[in-house]
Amino acid sequence: MSIPLTATMWIAAVAPIIVLMVLMLGFQWGATKAAPVGLAVAILTAIFLYKAPASLIAVEAGKGLWSAITVLLVVWPAILIYEVSDHVKAFSAFRVGMQKFTPNELLQVIMVGWVFTGFLQGVTGFGVPVAVGAPLLVGLGVNPLYAVVIPLLGHAWGNTFGTLGVAWDALVLATGLDSDPANLLATAAWAAAFIWIWNAITGVAICWFYGGAKALKKGLPAVALISLIQGGGQLLLTQVNQTLACFVPCCIALIATVLIGRTKLYSEPWKIEDSNIMDRSKSSSIDDADVPEGMGLAQAFFPYALLTFITLFVLLIQPVKNFLGQVKIGFNVPETSTGYGFINEAAAPYSPVSIFTHAFTFLILASCIGYLYFMKKGWAKGPEFKDVIIKSLKNTAPSAVAVIAFLVMSRIMGGSGQTVVLARGIAAVMGQYYALFAAVVGTLGSFMTSSNMASNVLFGDFQLTTAKLLGFDAAPILGAQTAGGAIGNTICPGNIILGTTTAGILGKEGLALRKILPLTLTAAVIVGIVLFVKLVVFV
Repeated sequence: MSIPLTATMWIAAVAPIIVLMVLMLGFQWGATKAAPVGLAVAILTAIFLYKAPASLIAVEAGKGLWSAITVLLVVWPAILIYEVSDHVKAFSAFRVGMQKFTPNELLQVIMVGWVFTGFLQGVTGFGVPVAVGAPLLVGLGVNPLYAVVIPLLGHAWGNTFGTLGVAWDALVLATGLDSDPANLLATAAWAAAFIWIWNAITGVAICWFYGGAKALKKGLPAVALISLIQGGGQLLLTQVNQTLACFVPCCIALIATVLIGRTKLYSEPWKIEDSNIMDRSKSSSIDDADVPEGMGLAQAFFPYALLTFITLFVLLIQPVKNFLGQVKIGFNVPETSTGYGFINEAAAPYSPVSIFTHAFTFLILASCIGYLYFMKKGWAKGPEFKDVIIKSLKNTAPSAVAVIAFLVMSRIMGGSGQTVVLARGIAAVMGQYYALFAAVVGTLGSFMTSSNMASNVLFGDFQLTTAKLLGFDAAPILGAQTAGGAIGNTICPGNIILGTTTAGILGKEGLALRKILPLTLTAAVIVGIVLFVKLVVFV
């Protein structure tokens, strides 16, 4: 017996998502209030319509709690590294230093919110680019809401081949792409091509947010070159090495942006005074007198530079990564099934965390060593570190409720079959027009699981099977799946909460989602249109 694919079952499955959207977008509820309501709807649906027993609910809730813990392991040290820097007024030095590096304010925002966060996604992922990028943008004088929105947009293009290809590897394993090298390369090419579309949209959107058509005209040369390096470079490298396909272009883009800042077009002071994204009440009041004596841009950025070095050292040097990765923390989960026979396989262990190669460890080390460095320079005192830790813990606590509720909800929806029914319903109704929505399915997966990797695991095989049933070439369909998953990372509740927490505007998740959602859906639809033309119109 299988889950019946009826209108009632489909509507019930989509109900938790609709509830979240209505509460967060319509009523402007924060995630902390909206997430538990969505969770309650998902549980009731799972029990009364999807025949999920209490044991399944308990196991899936445990999985969700474990996933939430891994997210919160990033939240607290990400706030800690911010508080360490803020304690010594490093962001004042950072802002003044960036102005001297390139007096073009738009390029500063592009460099931090798109290029640097993309670089962090290339090596770390797991929400670190958003958690780190948001306070850095606040430090540049960006309004906290846009300081969350911009890195959410800026990091997503690297979400498939970034983090050294973790999400891509998940798609390969879920679909068996490794058994057909030619199809694997074709899928990688399609994925990178679709992601390039999103990458270009990101650069244009940041300019538009900053100052409309005037800012777009000024920023377009830089955006075009950066997108060519990031998107085009990733496309080329997917045909050589998918593990480094994002990381290498990220490094080149960082260097290129430094050189762009030296060109005649961007080396002169330029800004739009009435920019919607800038908080002039802060940026206008900072000058050299506000900067700790002797602190330059390099010194202010030290904890973040150290974070980058530690991450690269551990993850790129394979013997080091293998040695530290031996220690894994996880727990075993039993097989569960619903009354309809929807089975969740046992796992031993479930989603283990390699704690010494996890972003948590990198952030903790960078925070502690960074504080010691500031102490040595005379900008901080030892006893004050306790206050910094306490402050970061207090700022982390409010987000915990929302993170736990969102991820438990996603696991219960997935474990009871609701998420699969959503995708099956779209495919069954649309027929060949399903090509228009293949990327949307990947986006939905990321939204529900807060992970492109999990979206690929959840929907990769489904997309492959659907492509075969409809007579489609599987490579562009699978490329759209993971590209949609990357795009969907902009609206992952976990990532949004990371940003609002570190930017100091927890509770404003609905506002951030409202800014991002139109772009996300537009990008997914554009990918779908390209896919439809390829598979249906010019078949």
